Amino acid sequence: MVEPFAEARAALLQQHGVLAQPEAGPFLNEAALVIWAVKPQMFRIRTDSIAQWLKSERVVRAMPNTPALIGRGITALFARATVTAAERSRVDAVIATTGDVLWLAAEEQLDAVTALSGSGPAYMFYFMEAMRAAGVEMGLPAEQAYQLAVSTFIGAGELARASSEPPEVLRRRVTSPGGTTHAAISMMAQTDVGGQFIRAMHAARSRATEMGQEFGSA
Repeated sequence: MVEPFAEARAALLQQHGVLAQPEAGPFLNEAALVIWAVKPQMFRIRTDSIAQWLKSERVVRAMPNTPALIGRGITALFARATVTAAERSRVDAVIATTGDVLWLAAEEQLDAVTALSGSGPAYMFYFMEAMRAAGVEMGLPAEQAYQLAVSTFIGAGELARASSEPPEVLRRRVTSPGGTTHAAISMMAQTDVGGQFIRAMHAARSRATEMGQEFGSA
């Protein structure tokens, strides 16, 4: 393993017993699979550039998200044409330890993935912040309001995963005409919360494309 930062290397050794090297070296020639886990601004992030830089066409590009830290993430993958089925299976086996895996047909789709799931946890946390603030304004302790928000997101997500019905059907089942949920959803519709949310993800995708152009050149 390679970790350029001394503090991080010390933590890996102390917490996990992993002896990391400060830089790449000939020892990488012994590896059957090399994983580059870096920020996009630190790496040539398009596979054309990666393949040219590494002098290898056997490249798979991944877009994970932070729930991978607890094995509940989702990672989208794109493989160059020369990656074999056996190599894809090996990548599958590694990435599956962090959560769900989704293979894409085109590399440019990774920009949309970045907008939806890569940045997605931040959107969830943003709404949790708002729900906590609303709970406090309505008289709940902040800790209880946050617990309610987190559990609601987890429960709704698990319900959606277990259901074969689309989200609009699940939403309508909670939204009784003239009820409390209807009042909230109506307010969101009047202020175009859904439209603003969609535009926000388009902005994220546009920035992902810009970063690919900025940091993806060979």
